Amino acid sequence: MTAAMLKLENRAVLRLSGSETKTFLQGLVTNDVMKVTADAALYAGLLTPQGKFLFDMMIVADGDDLLLDIEAERKPDLMRRLMMYKLRADVTIADETDLSVWVSFAKPSCGGVAYQDPRHEGLGWRLITSKTPDDTTLSAAKYEAKRLTLGVPDGGRDMEVEKYFWLETDAERLNGVSFTKGCFVGQELTARMKHRTTLKKKLVAVKAEGGSLTPGQTLLTPDGKNAGEIRTTDGTHAIAYFRLEFGDTSLNADGVPVHLA
Repeated sequence: MTAAMLKLENRAVLRLSGSETKTFLQGLVTNDVMKVTADAALYAGLLTPQGKFLFDMMIVADGDDLLLDIEAERKPDLMRRLMMYKLRADVTIADETDLSVWVSFAKPSCGGVAYQDPRHEGLGWRLITSKTPDDTTLSAAKYEAKRLTLGVPDGGRDMEVEKYFWLETDAERLNGVSFTKGCFVGQELTARMKHRTTLKKKLVAVKAEGGSLTPGQTLLTPDGKNAGEIRTTDGTHAIAYFRLEFGDTSLNADGVPVHLA
């Protein structure tokens, strides 16, 4: 039985090859690239030196190469950033325009590089391939509803570039950071937030009751205090950038009751 699949039009693929590919990425991104295999993808971020979000990606092995599953809209910016860091390292960065990213809630049986979503098992499988799968009936609305219900951010749609600290994106829960791998860009600030401070804001899943949410709405407490902002939403479920001090407070968005999911 074939798996119903959905093409993620907002994703693109880069291929990194060369003898120093893993060590090159290891010194840049937030997760332990040495653990990447053909069967185990990693979720990671590339941050500013101040520990703030620049790019996120999924990294999976394809033979000796690494494939980066990234935001299509910001692909040129990421390529420029990687080239800036590459210097003389034996790494080739190629834009794989013939490859697409697909998702499914069941393991794909068609050819390509398939891997479980490393952020949350509930998001199923991803497939990088140049071919169109036999069954393309998975609806975008169904997949988006699952993502929002699980509280999984979708790149720059939910994470403001150079504004949110990596741990504010809920990256630790989503398996997007290693605190034992050693240095990476923004590592010092990320480790300090983990061990020495308490997070005040974070991306969380919220749900509306009896009304509809829209991106950009402000979450308010009963006395009118700003408790956060709605990011992506399907109307009922949403990702919100939330002030954690209001976790036990009644919330609303333009009068619509909202609670943490």
